[in-house]
Amino acid sequence: MADLKNVAPLEDFDWEAYANGDSKVETSREAQEEAYDGSLNKVNDHDVVDGTVIAMNKREVVVNIGFKSDGIIPASEFRYNPDLKVGDTVEVYIENQEDKKGQLILSHKKARASRSWDRVNEALEKEEIIKGYVKCRTKGGMIVDVFGIEAFLPGSQIDVKPIRDYDIFVGKTMEFKVVKINQDYKNVVVSHKALIEAELEAQKQEIIGRLEKGQVLEGTVKNITSYGVFIDLGGVDGLIHITDLSWGRVNDPKEIVELDQKINVVILDFDNEKKRIALGLKQLTPHPWDALDANLKVGDHVKGKVVVMADYGAFVEIAPGVEGLIHVSEMSWSQHLRSAQDFMKVGDEVEAVILTLDREERKMSLGIKQLKDDPWENIEEKYPIGSKHTAKVRNFTNFGVFVEIEEGVDGLIHISDLSWTKKIKHPSEFTQIGAEIEVCVLEIDKTNRRLSLGHKQLEENPWDVFETVFTQDSIHEGTIVEMLDKGAVIQLEYGVEGFATPKHLVKEDGSQAQLNEKLQFKVIEFNKESKRIILSHSRIYEDAQRAEAREAKKATKRTAPRKEEAPAIQNQAASTTLGDLDALAALKAKMQAGE
Repeated sequence: MADLKNVAPLEDFDWEAYANGDSKVETSREAQEEAYDGSLNKVNDHDVVDGTVIAMNKREVVVNIGFKSDGIIPASEFRYNPDLKVGDTVEVYIENQEDKKGQLILSHKKARASRSWDRVNEALEKEEIIKGYVKCRTKGGMIVDVFGIEAFLPGSQIDVKPIRDYDIFVGKTMEFKVVKINQDYKNVVVSHKALIEAELEAQKQEIIGRLEKGQVLEGTVKNITSYGVFIDLGGVDGLIHITDLSWGRVNDPKEIVELDQKINVVILDFDNEKKRIALGLKQLTPHPWDALDANLKVGDHVKGKVVVMADYGAFVEIAPGVEGLIHVSEMSWSQHLRSAQDFMKVGDEVEAVILTLDREERKMSLGIKQLKDDPWENIEEKYPIGSKHTAKVRNFTNFGVFVEIEEGVDGLIHISDLSWTKKIKHPSEFTQIGAEIEVCVLEIDKTNRRLSLGHKQLEENPWDVFETVFTQDSIHEGTIVEMLDKGAVIQLEYGVEGFATPKHLVKEDGSQAQLNEKLQFKVIEFNKESKRIILSHSRIYEDAQRAEAREAKKATKRTAPRKEEAPAIQNQAASTTLGDLDALAALKAKMQAGE
């Protein structure tokens, strides 16, 4: 019960008249009710008025607008304002002064909406900071309740740093600035980032003003890119380039740091105007070359990992930040310089020999061929003259074939040493690159590290035999295999070839011999030294005709009758003497008388 001791009775109240039902008292009550009604606010349905929060719980907020009854509003309409408390003034929309239960029906949401457009435009004009409730995610950002209007908050405007998880903002009440309004479509864009940029700008200026090269600061990994890592130094960002993360090679910055990690960095450089700050992480540790084993020297064997490949060689990391180059020429004793990728690849673990070491320049060259013996050290013992071996064809030239007997041991087979019998114009007619070929060592050139090799020497010289077969004037069957301007190449037995000039290719009927025609040929010249056989087809029937002519002439002489021998006349110079003339006249007369 209420405490009544503090309630004072009315001094001029007529209790007797009240007890007797005096009408004056009733009149007084009506006057009091009118006076009470006059003290209440005059409100109409659909008005927007201010009220005072007099009570609230998780479900409802009770608001007094100075009416005869208080209104109740769902607490959900105030979720954009989590700081709401009793005594706060709020705007309400009168939906109904009295429902069936006699209750005053109010709406805060509709009150906000009725004034929202004017207030949003005013906030934009005055750059006012307003509160909004983040309702949900949407494509590219968030939907924010501002004065009852659904405004768009782009993802880029949530914070100055990239946001990875949008969901953590849903259901939160935050401060915003209105940055754009489309009056035609009633679209509103707000920004939370804009509120803190001004403050951050002041912080940046203060931080940059205190920066010094070589200064070590603590920062937080803000973003990781393929080219480096952005560090938040407490309001200003700096970049650690990928080359400044580690003394060793870094393929991906994520191998070194992770997001939100706190690390110490050193200031390498900064630009007051562009506000760029270059940071370093590897500079906080000694250079690996300075910590390299002092006893390491040329000739020592080291192990490492291939970190970079190039056509000219491979970089091997023997310790973090300490690399040596294996040039392709130091990968094999072979004189055929190939690509380094033929020998190794990134990630390979290799052993190598230190060839040069310059600690001041921090350079080192390595070799792997030195792990094997140089095959040319004992070349005379391993490949003596006259020895036979199997080689691989590496390359062609117009004058011969380059082959490799083993890695580092190369040789040349001259085109004239490929075959005893065939006329080879180019080595590709005889073999192909990559093929194996049997060879015989002819000469050793140790200075130039090359062998002179032969292939035909694996067999006996057939020209010793040919000399007894293709004797001069001997006749052989042959096939014309090639026609040239100067004559024809004729294939003879035993795989040997001869040559005939055009005049020796004329057949007995006067026609010219043709390609692929098979005929009889006479050897008219055989040269063992130059391996040349000169042939003739026409000589065969020409010689036969001459022989027949001679035989016919001899037969004619044998069958002809013998004439009376005429007096011999001496073959002397005629004399013009009278005596000579008389003798001639007498001889003539005697011959005429005989007839």
